[in-house]
Amino acid sequence: MYDRILVPVDGSATANRGLEEALKVAAKLGSSVRVIHVVDDMSLATAAGTLAANVGELLMALASGGEQILADAKRTAQSRGLSVETVMRNCTAGRVSDLIVEEASTWPCDLIVIGTHGRRGVGRLLLGSDAEQVLRRASAPVLLVREPVVAA
Repeated sequence: MYDRILVPVDGSATANRGLEEALKVAAKLGSSVRVIHVVDDMSLATAAGTLAANVGELLMALASGGEQILADAKRTAQSRGLSVETVMRNCTAGRVSDLIVEEASTWPCDLIVIGTHGRRGVGRLLLGSDAEQVLRRASAPVLLVREPVVAA
């Protein structure tokens, strides 16, 4: 059914919930898992004027952080007896979601599992939603894993 599962991670608690869910599915179905982290170089482009002297250092720090995020995800999977592939991509143009959808096609997955904040209204309009864009554009089914709702 779901032989190949793609899981985007960014180190957030929400993304880690998505990873947890993907690992549960993989364990039950014997699926292969590929975890992708996208280094968002474009986030630095918007601040380039004020950070121009440090952009190289910041890109290296983002890449190093991405490697750590992927290593943590791999360790989590291995602690459950699962093997996992990891891949890191750089987003130099476009959206992070574009690279996730591209990876889902290049490494033909049967399911994408992605954590989402489930923002609505102005929050979604201002911040956009990579999860929503993946859901709209991916040819594979997408499982969105929301962060828990906190009672007020």
